[in-house]
Amino acid sequence: MKKGIHPENYRFVVFKDVSNDYAFLTRSTAETKDTIKWEDGNEYPLVKLEISNTSHPYFTGKMKLIDTAGRVDKFRTRYEKKGKK
Repeated sequence: MKKGIHPENYRFVVFKDVSNDYAFLTRSTAETKDTIKWEDGNEYPLVKLEISNTSHPYFTGKMKLIDTAGRVDKFRTRYEKKGKK
């Protein structure tokens, strides 16, 4: 392995899936301004995730549609119009 290419500032960080409130504690170098009080009573930096293994359709086996700002509806209406022509 090459020397000096890996970060040295690993610390404990909580990653939280905001779609289902699943959170886990791990070591990371991710920078964040948010913090959260963890189950052990300590406060750790918080990284918010939009999707994780507990909410991703591949891992859950369930199709869950996450619509941001109506993009799916816009897509459907645009192609419904083309299908009618």
